[in-house]
Amino acid sequence: MNGADAVDFARSSIYVLLEVITPAMLTALVVGLVIGLLQALTQIQEMTLVFVPKIIAIFVVLLITLPFCGEAMGGLMTDIAQRIAAY
Repeated sequence: MNGADAVDFARSSIYVLLEVITPAMLTALVVGLVIGLLQALTQIQEMTLVFVPKIIAIFVVLLITLPFCGEAMGGLMTDIAQRIAAY
């Protein structure tokens, strides 16, 4: 494996990582923003109020996107196996 192959492998791995984690991170961002606005409007300054809805929302999104994440990681593993077999 030369340098170009290593960089290509790292690039594809990072791309798959971003594909897998983006739905959960966007969900956490949106839920946190909505609850933050709700807290600002109602002047409820409870620190733990954000965590439970955010955890539940992320869990639901991860359950929904699980087939997509598995397909993306499976494709990366197939690519890795083909690269190993080629050498």
